[in-house]
Amino acid sequence: MAAKDGAACPPGIRVLIPEAEVRARVQALGAEIARDYAGGELTVVCVLKGASLFTADLVRAIPLPLTLEFLGVASYGADTRSSGEVRITTDTQTPLHGRDVLVVEDIVDTGLTLRFLIQALSARGCRSVRVCALLDKPSRRVDASVPVDYRGFSGDDLFLVGYGLDHAERWRNLPFVGVLEEPESV
Repeated sequence: MAAKDGAACPPGIRVLIPEAEVRARVQALGAEIARDYAGGELTVVCVLKGASLFTADLVRAIPLPLTLEFLGVASYGADTRSSGEVRITTDTQTPLHGRDVLVVEDIVDTGLTLRFLIQALSARGCRSVRVCALLDKPSRRVDASVPVDYRGFSGDDLFLVGYGLDHAERWRNLPFVGVLEEPESV
């Protein structure tokens, strides 16, 4: 089966957000972020691994001076539900004190990882910490006070793959966002 814009759609995965729609929304987010940070410098912190593809496209859509950092955080493992335990697996290379920081996440589910990140980055003395998420699942939020300043798409409680999102490290390379109908054995 093929996705709407021609990409192959593997068995067990249903296209939810086609590639062209993802591309258009990323461009719109980049323009919004550029407008909000006009005249300043921005440090974009990509949350690995899931946000890597989204971040790569997003930073190209932000015509501002910016620096790019990476932060690895884990809370899922090979399961389809968050463990609730958040840990930093890879830290940024540059001090963030005094910087305007934009955290780029692939998906905000319970909000526990994001709350942890905002607290950790704020403790480093960032001038500001804002969040851009490709996908947001507000119905799953444990802490409703966790902010998502820039939101690509809001969605239901489905397990999503593609465009950086994975199940057990698979399916990140799909150019669209899809629903994993039946998680395969790992």
